[in-house]
Amino acid sequence: MKKKNKIDLKKIIALNLFRKYRHNLAEIHELKYLFWECTLRCNMNCVHCGSDCTKDSSVNDMPVADFIRVIDEIKPTVNPNKTMIVLTGGEPLVRKDIEIVGKELYNRGFPWGIVSNGFLLTKNRLDSLLNAGLRALTISLDGLEEIHTWFRGTKNAYPKVLEAIKNAAKLENLEFDVVTCANQRSFKELNQIKNLLIETGVKQWRIFTVFPIGRAVDNPLLFLSDIEFKELFDFIKETREEGKIVVSYGCEGFLGNYEAEVRDEFFFCQAGISVGSVLVDGSISACPSLRDNYIQGNIYNDNFVEVWNNKFQVMRNRKWTKTGKCAECEAYKWCEGNGLHLRNEKNGELLFCHLEKINNAL
Repeated sequence: MKKKNKIDLKKIIALNLFRKYRHNLAEIHELKYLFWECTLRCNMNCVHCGSDCTKDSSVNDMPVADFIRVIDEIKPTVNPNKTMIVLTGGEPLVRKDIEIVGKELYNRGFPWGIVSNGFLLTKNRLDSLLNAGLRALTISLDGLEEIHTWFRGTKNAYPKVLEAIKNAAKLENLEFDVVTCANQRSFKELNQIKNLLIETGVKQWRIFTVFPIGRAVDNPLLFLSDIEFKELFDFIKETREEGKIVVSYGCEGFLGNYEAEVRDEFFFCQAGISVGSVLVDGSISACPSLRDNYIQGNIYNDNFVEVWNNKFQVMRNRKWTKTGKCAECEAYKWCEGNGLHLRNEKNGELLFCHLEKINNAL
């Protein structure tokens, strides 16, 4: 690590304490979030899509009853009120039966939410979801009109998502946030996006950066330069200090001295530790971005609770990630190899290092 980016002593002490806490959570591995990839169908053609979803997926949507069976396996082993179920995709709202799922979850005491591109989230559909017990909602806005339309590859994407955001922002009892994928084009608009969200009444905003997976691999416009990458964290830090909107960087990547300054907690990839998922074909994994070698079982052959309790070692003990550029990194003890979705599943090598990119800009 470069000397001029040396982490403050107080932060080092805090990071060392957090490291022990993180390892303790891995031992306990209490399920807190369960993602259900309820469909691979999507009504958009996003330039960055990691799963390469299509409008007519060759993989059928999982029947509601099959997923609810998993919920009934889990229910005796968790506190339902403290276990969030998140519906993702694809685009969940292409399914017409989300409300049925929601009511089943609500009746069992589980809070549930949706991650959506907002295109189909009309006022009537939002009311319908709320009546089914919707507790949390995340909507994507990736730029002002021209850039959001380009990024999402869909005509009329901007006015529809903006209307959905306005409707959701009015609700006091909904845990609602907007997420933005920062890229070279949208980076120049971040201040305008911030002001738009504040004017609309949005209280929570998360910013992510695109990583080199899926369609994004061959599109250089999607990746910030080293200087822009560092400036992004300066922007987030300054916006947090303004106090007009709660903005944070996404949950991925160790950020050196920016830790605890651009989000509320230190970096901690909780995949397989407190986060699990059921993929569209029944595969049992951690966050939905982890597939292939990270799959631990399948709900059509295995009991989810048995898999959760007895597998996932590859995610709970990450010593295997200390390879390549991670092997000699002084920050490895706090980072432990970055987010697992950023590692090559064939050889384990790290595809993207946040700290390295920040250091390159110094």
